[in-house]
Amino acid sequence: MTITEIINHDLPVLKPSDSVGDALNWMEENRIGQLIVVDAGKYAGIVSEDILMDYDEDMPLADVMLQFSEITINDSQHIYESLGLLSKYHLQVLAVLDEEQNFIGLVAATDVYNKFAELLGSQEPGAVLVVSIKNRDYSLAEISRLIESDNAKVLSSYFSGNTFNDSATLTLKINRESINSIIATLERFGYTVEASYAHEPIDSIEQERYDLLMKYLSI
Repeated sequence: MTITEIINHDLPVLKPSDSVGDALNWMEENRIGQLIVVDAGKYAGIVSEDILMDYDEDMPLADVMLQFSEITINDSQHIYESLGLLSKYHLQVLAVLDEEQNFIGLVAATDVYNKFAELLGSQEPGAVLVVSIKNRDYSLAEISRLIESDNAKVLSSYFSGNTFNDSATLTLKINRESINSIIATLERFGYTVEASYAHEPIDSIEQERYDLLMKYLSI
């Protein structure tokens, strides 16, 4: 999925001739703390509410300090690339440029996070397993085969490895809430299930932790 598929067409795009007051009004109307400024089809930067509060409302944005003028994403890039930029620079909006560096639109952080929640299957019913493995033993195909042998499917997965001690964790979203038999199968084949989260009470389940994880994935 490329970034163009989640371009936001509702948020306003500012011009250098717009006033600080106009920008603040649009931010309040759209409940957002950042907006993008575009000058003659070229991305100029981002204005932030906390900075604009220090300027006179009649001042044009051309005289205001713009931020993140070098932080953009290409229209052919995958949405995964946008997540890193939004997180690293604490952005609420991100400019999308074409190959000629022309501004073609913007993506909003909320839209990216919602799309990731959808891709991760967090809105689908099911359970989450956290499996401890060795880097050298990692095989998603093998683990998926074991889970599918119990008439379940992996909706999404996240691998986190540690190069210093060869340890790793694999977080899996399963399309089933009843996972006792799945845990038993994985452990029978030598995998260690560190944690499991499901609405159906099972061994070692902490319902509160599951609910918090689901809330986080749905942000």
